[in-house]
Amino acid sequence: MNHQSNAFSQINPVDTFDETSRSAFAVAYPEGPHKLVHRLRDHPLMQLDALAVLGETLPDRSVEYNRADLPIGLNGEKAPGNGIGIGETIRTIASSGSWAALKNIEQIPAYADLLNALLEELRPTIEARTGAMLKPQGFVFITSPNGVTPYHFDPEHNILLQLMGSKVMTMFPAGDARYAPDQTHETYHTGGGRELFWRDELLHGGKKWSLQPGEALYVPVMSPHFVNNGPSPSVSLSITWRSEWSFAEADARAFNGLLRKLGLNPRATGRWPATNRAKALCWRIYAKARGLR
Repeated sequence: MNHQSNAFSQINPVDTFDETSRSAFAVAYPEGPHKLVHRLRDHPLMQLDALAVLGETLPDRSVEYNRADLPIGLNGEKAPGNGIGIGETIRTIASSGSWAALKNIEQIPAYADLLNALLEELRPTIEARTGAMLKPQGFVFITSPNGVTPYHFDPEHNILLQLMGSKVMTMFPAGDARYAPDQTHETYHTGGGRELFWRDELLHGGKKWSLQPGEALYVPVMSPHFVNNGPSPSVSLSITWRSEWSFAEADARAFNGLLRKLGLNPRATGRWPATNRAKALCWRIYAKARGLR
């Protein structure tokens, strides 16, 4: 299956991660969550005024914002709006009680250059382990003091760089059905949402990762998590990518969902280094025949 990839070989790295962080990443990737340090906190593109302009420039589909005083689990509810626009939300983030996400920032050339340069630093390690780096994307999260990002998972390999303020991410083991049931994965990969149903008894299985400006956290594919913001406004940048392994795992999950609809009880997909190739191929053939892709 072909997936779009940037021409990373033409991008110069920006030397954001030090040698210790790159070495830690090489040991832990792709399944081990771990912290890194970075030098991006003072970058002009990551300051609030620049991010407000970015939010006003991106298309509406690439901007999401709402109240930040949320429970850990939305459990089917919608986050309430904050009643103001994205630019004002970001410029007044210290007092607006809000959470904002700027999605696919690579749509703007300056941010695309920054994203690609950051990922270029890690590309040799990534491609040696999981093959070609596919679908690079960047997301910026701006959060008011004490805001909460509810329990969910994401399909990308992700490094979250903390730029302003502090936060604590509580992360749960990827691929463990106690924290994200197989049926939820299957629904997500066939068009459902990424929000997860929260129960307080899950909390003991999570690990807390605190982040200060200049620190970053690698989050493995589909690792359930929620985030508690600290007492001051926060800005974080997620640099993400997909791999053929992550796409195969997603497609195998989708095929399991099809099997389940036929009354079967399919075996869960395997985490890396399991390839999930057979089920992924079956789903791709089915989806192509049905015009789903």
